Amino acid sequence: MKPTLLVLAAGMGSRYGGLKQLDPMGPNGEVILDYSVYDAIRAGFGKVVFIIRKDFEEAFKNQVGSRFAGKIEVDYAFQSLDDLPEGYSVPEGRVKPWGTAHALLAARDVVKEPFGVVNADDFYGADAFVKAAAFLTAEPGCPCKEHYGMIGYPLKNTLSDHGDVNRGICGIKDGYLDSVEEYTKIKTEEDGVCRGDSLSGERKPVDPEELVSMNFWVFPASFIDRIKEHFTQFLAAHGSELKSECYIPTVVDELIHNGKADCCVIKTSANWLGVTYPSDKPAVVESIAKLVEEGVYPAKLG
Repeated sequence: MKPTLLVLAAGMGSRYGGLKQLDPMGPNGEVILDYSVYDAIRAGFGKVVFIIRKDFEEAFKNQVGSRFAGKIEVDYAFQSLDDLPEGYSVPEGRVKPWGTAHALLAARDVVKEPFGVVNADDFYGADAFVKAAAFLTAEPGCPCKEHYGMIGYPLKNTLSDHGDVNRGICGIKDGYLDSVEEYTKIKTEEDGVCRGDSLSGERKPVDPEELVSMNFWVFPASFIDRIKEHFTQFLAAHGSELKSECYIPTVVDELIHNGKADCCVIKTSANWLGVTYPSDKPAVVESIAKLVEEGVYPAKLG
């Protein structure tokens, strides 16, 4: 069974002004998402599911989904604020989405196979998709718990030359995720040392070789059921709040520490690319051009 790629794209309408500003990054007008789907296809993924909002369905299908017609099976799922378990309703005044875990729940009727999850506007690199596909198609481990995976990037491969970044640095025990420590304002300073602010507010050196999560996850199909359970509990505790969100890492962390799952940290040699700052774009364009020159990608994606 070929794995499926889920692409979190429900926020694209607001971030890109109705999808009209999908920034070309490749030499022939390719956008970052083109490279993710291209990498997924050649790594062995059999389907891509775009999780979007219903209000820009037509625009997305015309401007994005149509790019992949005939290359891979394409499907859609729709994140909606009122897609809630029976007995719950949207509190008056809430406009904020319910978070990435709720977005995955939207795909419950279209995903029945192992799957990977990526953000629509992040460049993850070919090696990351190869590693993800290998994990998803390997023989399952001990049936006593569920087995998840997270693609881990060396911190140095995710930094920006144009400002600081926020990252979750992984605590790893015997190859498995044990904790994630959040740091903000990470950058290499004038003395050549990479530092960031811990949650306590203390500015500390951080090892550029430490692995960080860039939200590329791999799961068995059963993870959707675990999200259903967690999201209902989340609503019971936080459903009346106007800005509370339920996140994938929170669900994973709870299942790990309840002994119901483990999460393998899968190191990739790829560089993560993203436009954190407007001034990052030329560097992303240059990096992709270099990958084309090195033969990692064709000049024009087929």
